[in-house]
Amino acid sequence: MNRPTPQKTTSNNTLFRGGDVFVLFGELFGRGYATGLVDQARKAGMKIVGITVGRRDENNNLRALTAEELAAAEENLGGTIINQPLMAGFDLDAPEGQPTPTDLLNRMTVESWKGDKLDWDHIEACRQRGVTRFKDTLGRVMGTLDGMIPDGRNVIFAHTMAGGIPKAKAFLVIANRIYKGRGARHMSSQDLIESDLGKMLLQNFDEVSANTFQHLIEASAPIRDRIKATGGQVRYIAYGYHGTEVLIGDDYRWQTYTNYTQGYAKMRLERIATAAWADGVKATVFNCPEIRTNSSDVFAGIELSLLPLLRALKKEGGGAWVDALWQECEALLKNGVTLDDLLQKIADYQNHEAMQRYYDFASWPLPNSAEQAEQTIGTSAEIVQLHKDTKVLVSDVLSYHVVTATGQLIFSEASSPSGPVLWLNHDRVARSLLANV
Repeated sequence: MNRPTPQKTTSNNTLFRGGDVFVLFGELFGRGYATGLVDQARKAGMKIVGITVGRRDENNNLRALTAEELAAAEENLGGTIINQPLMAGFDLDAPEGQPTPTDLLNRMTVESWKGDKLDWDHIEACRQRGVTRFKDTLGRVMGTLDGMIPDGRNVIFAHTMAGGIPKAKAFLVIANRIYKGRGARHMSSQDLIESDLGKMLLQNFDEVSANTFQHLIEASAPIRDRIKATGGQVRYIAYGYHGTEVLIGDDYRWQTYTNYTQGYAKMRLERIATAAWADGVKATVFNCPEIRTNSSDVFAGIELSLLPLLRALKKEGGGAWVDALWQECEALLKNGVTLDDLLQKIADYQNHEAMQRYYDFASWPLPNSAEQAEQTIGTSAEIVQLHKDTKVLVSDVLSYHVVTATGQLIFSEASSPSGPVLWLNHDRVARSLLANV
């Protein structure tokens, strides 16, 4: 793939109706993209079914939700949750009596990790155990789900599984330096990728963020065949991240957050969707614009790609709603500071010499650099300090609107998807928001 494929049209939902079934393949947590999509399914009158990734007990054993946890999760979802612990990844899996990958990573130190080696035969045994556990549980989940979907109904499977960071003390320090470190605290993301620690992380990211989509498509084949045979249609959607186009100057240009280590798994996710599409399965990965979420807050500066949406809204038509949004956002800034001041810092950042090499789509994901980290993390810190309250940010307001718009765009596109991998760029997001004012 040499260039991103944008979603080109904003069509209305022409397929899904009351009584159809929306399956959330992943838990619904706050501040995430999936909330916008679930809202659309709810408005369409679809029956909503979810799963749980389960919880860990004091001994790290995986368990189902308690009655109280299940009730709270179902209220949050607005639907029924199949209470089988469908945790992905293998960082806490191992053959009986042997150390888990997390146990092995916890033997590493901040001083030793670059040279520390892993037993890859053992890691593979742990991976296989984790995959088997996941697929066995998935089989039970699909058996239950099959009885919840009537013949002839249309079905959306929405894959939201992502992550896979093990709770290893050394990695938490390393991650803090890679994603938030400047100057003497800066650390190269390439050093991580080339280490045994990094290679194990990439495998776990693949299992959580990408391979689970493949397992879902395969395990739901009997449901898919039955639905198609009785007059219904089935769609699979997943959330990718492969940069997006935002306004840089007067043009929409592709850009990305650097270094997004999970990007390798997101590209694998795209390949899985492409292969499924070639086999006649309507599976689409949507690469969404950057927002602030509980998980994305790890990446200092990711909101710098979100703030240009303010300019895109004016470029795509503006109007009273946009003026009110600008006023709402400007009210969050310190006295004497304007949104134009904030956006000028974004423009200076976008145009800085250190950032230019990161606008090459074909070379993504590039490793970070000391100069790039200084610009990204430094600009982010400067913008946060422009706010009256550093915990109430313009990027929070915009994140809410992006979640709303992407939910509308994805739900509508799922009616008649145009391809296996699509980008929801800022122009499309802005137009969707303006069309629904």
